[in-house]
Order: sequence, then C-alpha cells, then structure tokens
Amino acid sequence: MTSNCSLEEVDRPMRYLELSIYIPIFLLGSILNVAALLVFCVFLRKWTESTIYMTSLALMDLLFLFPLPFKMYAANNLWPPSLQPLCSVLESLYFGGTYGSIYTIVCIAVDRWVAICHPFKAKQLRSPAVALGSCVGVWALVLAAVSSTTHRFRETKQTDFHCFHRFSEDGWSPPLIICLLVFGFLVPALVVVYCSARTIWALKRSGQRSPQSRACAKIIFSSLGAFVLPFTPSHLGILLQFLVHQGVIQDCGNKTTITVFLQTAMCLSNVTCCLDALCYYFIAHEVVSSDTKIREWMTLCVANHKPFCDSSRFSTLQFHVVSKDILTYVGHD
Repeated sequence: MTSNCSLEEVDRPMRYLELSIYIPIFLLGSILNVAALLVFCVFLRKWTESTIYMTSLALMDLLFLFPLPFKMYAANNLWPPSLQPLCSVLESLYFGGTYGSIYTIVCIAVDRWVAICHPFKAKQLRSPAVALGSCVGVWALVLAAVSSTTHRFRETKQTDFHCFHRFSEDGWSPPLIICLLVFGFLVPALVVVYCSARTIWALKRSGQRSPQSRACAKIIFSSLGAFVLPFTPSHLGILLQFLVHQGVIQDCGNKTTITVFLQTAMCLSNVTCCLDALCYYFIAHEVVSSDTKIREWMTLCVANHKPFCDSSRFSTLQFHVVSKDILTYVGHD
C-alpha cells in the first residue's frame, strides 16, 4: 500500500489518447449535428414531437462539443487561477450537455413507449407543446443543477491547474456523487430499458413477421445498446474513483488502473454525440416517407374507436404505428 501515489506516469499516454479520440469526435460531431439542425429546421420545417426532441438532442450534443477544444488544451497546459471562472463555465457546459442528452433520450423513450403501447392515451399525452415543454424542462433542470455544483470542483485558493482534471475533494463528496450516479445514470437507464423492453414486446405482440418488423426490433436493441454500453463504463469508473477518494481503495496499482479506466471510458462515452447525428438522416427520411400513411391509419382507427382496432385490422395498424415511431427514434435509446 502506497500513501503517496503519483499518477504522472499515466497522464502523458492518456493525453495522447484523448487527443486521438476528441479531435475526430469534435470535427465529425459538429458537422453532423449542425447539418442535422439544418435538415430539421430548414428542410423539414414540420414541428412534430419527433423533430422537437431530436432538435433538442442535437443542440445538447453541440453544447457538449463546444468545450472539447478547451478540454484538449487543458489536458496539456496549466491554467492560471484567474481563469477558474471560465473553467467552471466550460465544465458546466460539458457536463450539462452530457446529462442533458441522457435526459432527452429518456424523454424520447417515454414518448415512444406512450405512442406505441398506449395509442389511445397518446392523443391526450403527446403533442408538440408537451414535447417542447419537456425539452425546456430538461434544459432548465440540467443547467441549473450543473451550474450550481461545478464551482465545488475547484479549491478556492490554488496554484495553476488543469481544467477538467484533478477535481477537489468537495467535487467527490458522497451526496454529490450519489446523486450523480442515481439520478444522472441509474434512474434514466432503468427508464430507457423498461420503455425499450415494452416497445419491443408490443411490436412482437402485433403478430407481424415481415422484414420491416424484424428490422424495427433490431433497431430497438441496437439503439438501447448505443445508450447503455457507452455510459455504463464511464459511470462505473466514477463509482470506482469515488471509492478511491473515500479511502476504500488504497493500493497504488489499483488507483492507477482505475484512473486509466475512468479516463478511457469517459473518452469513449463521448462518441454517442456522433452516433446520434449519424442516425438523423435515416430518421428524416422515414418521417417524410411514412408520415402521410400513418396519419391516415391513425385517423381511421380513432374515428372508429376501439371496436375497429380490436378487429383483425388492428394488428396491421399497430404495426405501422410501431414502425413509424421506432424508426423515427432510431439510435436514441
């Protein structure tokens, strides 16, 4: 057991790793998300629940991408204490974009679950106004929570420092980390997994065995994995690093391994902003091509009320509705 464990030997290779990951993420993610906003706001110009949520998600991804150049600079250069307020703002934007994206994905998963599993209640529960209110609420909640806590990441009196690195002990306080792990990841993950599982079950229960039906199920599994796989290792690393700061893990070798694991997982979790953007173009195509047909089926179903939808035609109707909603949100849960 080593009381004074220096991590300088792993800092240099990790800085090169961060640069090799962050540079393509920043370039590709910025281009794709800006292009996605142009598609939704200029070419589609139709504010449905889908486009509102996806526009908000693209904005969250851009909010996260903006501090990345500063994060790359901070990894290799010390910041003077006079720039600590700027560092706090950049850290707020970075973490706000990350957890804002998570909660936007939760809203998308819940909205899709309502649309597919409760099609009649969806007429009252789903609307562009509800989607806009949910997005505004997510932005306000996340930015308020992050901006009120990031000032604790730094000591009030300190020498030159690396922004985004080496947080103070207050930044690793038990209440803060527990809230982060529970409400920042665990609860959202459970909601997304539940809604995805119910959506897949509803799709299979519709009785459709077409290639499109199977494709929809694969899309749900793939998009669920795209959410769980990147964010699970990073939050596991946060938990392990928290145990280090609490003195539960004291061995120097274990500390070094945890530091490498956490920094690597955090880097890889940022790839999600590019995965989101790559899906937007397929989403836009599906919205345009299927919207007219789905609205006709929904109008016919609602006009005839439940007896019509209980007939043999309901399985076809439900499949089309399921297909449209799943393909609309591909890659976001």
